[in-house]
Amino acid sequence: MVCAGLAGWLLVGWDRGVRRARLVVAGGVVDERETPWERLWLLVRERVRPEWLCVPAAGVVAALGESMVPLVLGAVAVPLVGRRLRATESERARGRRTDEVIALCGAVSGELRAGSQPGQALCAAVADTGVLGDAAAEVLAAARFGGDVPEALYRAAREPGADGLVGVAVCWQVSVGSGAGLASGLDRLEAALRAERDRREQLRARLAGAWSTVALLAVLPVVGVLIGSAMGADPLRVLLHTPLGLGCLVAGGLLEAGGLLWARRIVRTGAGEGA
Repeated sequence: MVCAGLAGWLLVGWDRGVRRARLVVAGGVVDERETPWERLWLLVRERVRPEWLCVPAAGVVAALGESMVPLVLGAVAVPLVGRRLRATESERARGRRTDEVIALCGAVSGELRAGSQPGQALCAAVADTGVLGDAAAEVLAAARFGGDVPEALYRAAREPGADGLVGVAVCWQVSVGSGAGLASGLDRLEAALRAERDRREQLRARLAGAWSTVALLAVLPVVGVLIGSAMGADPLRVLLHTPLGLGCLVAGGLLEAGGLLWARRIVRTGAGEGA
């Protein structure tokens, strides 16, 4: 235990210089009061994916049931759980990017009404909101040096959740070609994007109950195993060490997977009809 603690402390100490460099480059502030254990926890959170926890959890079940079947199932579940977690992270990033585009429209409109030129207003808004991600450099260069701003916005709109930038590009083209007010167009675009976001939030709230039901049905088999263990029936031994139990385990797993897929399809169909 002492050697493991020393190794962890040395590992965190070695990573300290890297963290300091990252924070300095990013303009952050390094907290020297962090303990080695806090830095170790931050390092684990940065480098260990949540789906990897399926393996130790399956290892505990394998040890309790004295079988390698749960460990194999845990290893198979790692990529599936990882895919689901990445999809959730992507959806959250999409929502954040949509909010950033809405904020960008409001910021550019405010700068224009304050008397700034379109290029200056776009540069100031991008700097304030931090939107556009990797495409920010191209858009800023086009706005500062007289480049093709709409084309740069079109390319930036390819990112998930940045569809509203297409509207910004169209407003920019119309204002340059016909002399129409860019600020008023961006105000209408911001209102439309806000309404679309609110509609999606309402639909998500309506479907929350259905997703909760799906999650409850998914954990019922685990609850049944726990109740059987509490009653002294030893369900793990029956499921993992008898032919009938293994057959029930396979059949139950297939039915569980089919039920989850079916329920997810029903909920997504409802979401599509609501959209």
